[in-house]
Amino acid sequence: MFGHGAILGTQYGRQPYGRWVEDIALKHLLTHTGGGWQNDGNDPMFKNPQMNHAELIEWTLNNQLLVHAPGTAYAYSNFGYCVLGRVIEHVTKRPYAEHVREHILSRCGIAGMSIAGNTLADRAPHEVRYYGQGNENPYTMNVRRMDSHGGWLGTPSELVAFAMHVDGFKTTPNILDARTIQTMVTPTTANEGYAKGWSVNKAHNWWHNGSLPGTATLMVRTQSGFCWAALANTRKPGSDLDVGLDLGMWTMVAKVRAWRA
Repeated sequence: MFGHGAILGTQYGRQPYGRWVEDIALKHLLTHTGGGWQNDGNDPMFKNPQMNHAELIEWTLNNQLLVHAPGTAYAYSNFGYCVLGRVIEHVTKRPYAEHVREHILSRCGIAGMSIAGNTLADRAPHEVRYYGQGNENPYTMNVRRMDSHGGWLGTPSELVAFAMHVDGFKTTPNILDARTIQTMVTPTTANEGYAKGWSVNKAHNWWHNGSLPGTATLMVRTQSGFCWAALANTRKPGSDLDVGLDLGMWTMVAKVRAWRA
């Protein structure tokens, strides 16, 4: 990923890089096994909000050392997916959001998704207002910089449309072939419950939740053939609102005796 001959080369950070940085491969970022930069109180994505992507990646490589050899430990990394967004830009020679809209979302019949704004004044038409609880303020984050790890603005139906086009079922044509889907949902030895962008379990259900100040979200694909999404415009720090959303959706599905084709 980084270093001479790697995808991103030496365009970011001082050389020589710190320990293990040049050992990071694409698969490590996809599976959150890059060796550090995890989603905790030291998450790089919530630091230096005035920096753009390139400046933040430069700063992080120079100032936050890895704590594990890549591939050996799982730690959810927003920063790793930020880097993956830059990989897409490097390979396609297009801005990340433009490429995703044209080559992924449009193939799923989705036209309305976009990268969200940072402030209340940036709120898009029909976008909800987000409510923080405790000391959280939803409008102090650099959400636009979160583009490839949590910056998309969309509706539940749009998320379901996306899930239905990568779910591996034949009901809706998939935008990925069967081999790619299998790779996408195969977990690593570092975490049997996480694959490449999806949480997974032995029942062959796939899902992903998300949580930021002012939001709690969930998208699910079940082995039984369902895809659903649930969004809330608040969260309570320390609570399991996403678990409640999940239980509520499973309960609703179980109560429906027959579905119209």
